Amino acid sequence: MSKALRSIFIFVRVGIAAACAVAAIIMATSHYSTNFFGITMEAKFQYTPSFKFFVIANAIASAYNLVVVFVPTGSPLSGLVIMCDTIVAMLLTGAMAATGAISELGKHGNAHAGWLPICNQIQAYCDHVSGSIISAFVGLIVFVLFMLYNIFKIVSLDLHACR
Repeated sequence: MSKALRSIFIFVRVGIAAACAVAAIIMATSHYSTNFFGITMEAKFQYTPSFKFFVIANAIASAYNLVVVFVPTGSPLSGLVIMCDTIVAMLLTGAMAATGAISELGKHGNAHAGWLPICNQIQAYCDHVSGSIISAFVGLIVFVLFMLYNIFKIVSLDLHACR
């Protein structure tokens, strides 16, 4: 692999790691409280299991992408990297789905279950969570596109070797 291509590889992996780390940090620092008719309402990411899963999944993805930078290209570990990329992509997708569902519930509530939206009372918390979701979504999209590129590259190399 040329030095320019290796530099792009490193840049993309570090960018993915940064987006996932920013998402985890923003979510982990989301803590707000407000008074509502004399009742103190407090919102923390720790109160919701899907938000905890989101923080852990993004931290794992960030650390993984930083570690993969040190795997030499073309080494026997390349196949393992593709497999681990797929696992991390599924982990991030599950975390995004769970967090998106709970965020939607917090923003709009559920009239059928009698759950009221909380974003009207704690708007800053919802904005904080939304920023985290956006950062994670950018990281996930770039990660999946990068993973598909790497899979295509390996498959095309295998097809050329068979001729």
